[in-house]
Amino acid sequence: MEKNQKGQWGSQFGFLMATIGSAVGLGNLWGFPYKMGKSGGFAFLLIYLILFITVGVAMTLTELTLGRKTGKGVIEAYQDLGKKYTFVGWLGWLSPFFILAFYTVLGGYCIKYIVANFGDVIGASWGVNGADSGEFFAGFYTDQAQSMIFTLIFAFLCLFVVIRGVEAGIERVSTIVMPALFVMLVIVIIRAVTLPGAGAGLEFMFKPNFEVFAGKGWISVLATAGGQLFFSLSLAMGIMITYGSYMKKEEDLQQNAIIVPFADTVVAVMAGLAIMPAVFAAGLEPAGGPGLIFVTLQTVFQAMGGFGPIFGTVFYLLVFIAAWTSCISVYEAVGSAAIDWSISRGGKGNRTKVFLLIGIASMIEATVVALDGLGSNGFPQIFGQSTWLDTFDLVSEGLMMPFGALCTAIIFGWIENDWVDDEIEKSGHHFWMRGFWHICIRFIAPLMMLLVLLGQISNFFGLGWF
Repeated sequence: MEKNQKGQWGSQFGFLMATIGSAVGLGNLWGFPYKMGKSGGFAFLLIYLILFITVGVAMTLTELTLGRKTGKGVIEAYQDLGKKYTFVGWLGWLSPFFILAFYTVLGGYCIKYIVANFGDVIGASWGVNGADSGEFFAGFYTDQAQSMIFTLIFAFLCLFVVIRGVEAGIERVSTIVMPALFVMLVIVIIRAVTLPGAGAGLEFMFKPNFEVFAGKGWISVLATAGGQLFFSLSLAMGIMITYGSYMKKEEDLQQNAIIVPFADTVVAVMAGLAIMPAVFAAGLEPAGGPGLIFVTLQTVFQAMGGFGPIFGTVFYLLVFIAAWTSCISVYEAVGSAAIDWSISRGGKGNRTKVFLLIGIASMIEATVVALDGLGSNGFPQIFGQSTWLDTFDLVSEGLMMPFGALCTAIIFGWIENDWVDDEIEKSGHHFWMRGFWHICIRFIAPLMMLLVLLGQISNFFGLGWF
């Protein structure tokens, strides 16, 4: 199968915006600030930067290279590597499919909060109207009809883009909205750091403090930072392989493998600058998950007075953009593999038909999450989790992704360790980071992925290993 049967990036800038858009998601905007707060602030940031330089770059280079060399989605890319590795491809396909179950619901929450804050701007009855942030959020996610409507709207917006194709859909949208995201993030940062008392948040982020490393604490920080980096970069979920499959042969894989994790890390730090000063200025404690975005920060915006709804609208719009570009890439990773399957069996790989079927399937699982209302609507739970969002998160990000990444590191580090070398050199670029990449993919990445996997199992099942 030739790559151009599915599409190809029209420009280097378009590829970077789409790939960075995939990496920059909800995990950056609430996961990074919360985990940094939980893990000692500066100490977490230092470990995160070290892992970005080593694991982030090495794993991104590996997946981009596999995608470009095979020109295929995640399942058949690993099959081309060797039939015995096909199971890793299936892990990389099922994990993004399960992620769609809750990511589309959270994306719908973002749209709701744009609408609600804009309602306050124009004085509409459908705004927040001074309601308690916690009560307003609970009133929304327990309302099954509202939750389903906004979930469907978000899913439709994602499918509308991916159905249009790689260049005309994903690339075109990414080149517009990603620069806009950076601009809006800067606006929110300026307002956050100028709030009275914001200095406490900045001090928390950047003042050296290594008390959290005491005893076994460093292991916990290492596992937490590794997990955040791993999930933020969309590793082991087929996205980097899929986007790599649309790359032109003359493009520099090494350069791209550095730019994407670097940009993702910059946005994560910027998210911390936008959130932490505001939270500390309001005298609030950062809370993880949806509570940080939809309760804590909504409280901050309401405390800003007349300008609060304006900044709230801008903030939730940038959160929506981050969620939208990430979810588009998740849909593309799932759909690309399905198109490969159709073409390999003599079909035409009709993009519209494939993504409509995937959209229907993803909405069936998303319906369970939306109607569950974060565990408040009496749905029976499984795997010891309190919500269906956590259940899908456990299966995908908790188990499949870290195990798949561990397998990838072992495969490329110890078994098929010439694949990356060959592809980079055949494209006419000197593999100047060969020695560095081999050390990272052989030794650092497998250890890190094992820690992440054990950390996820411990966290989801409350085992207290770290």
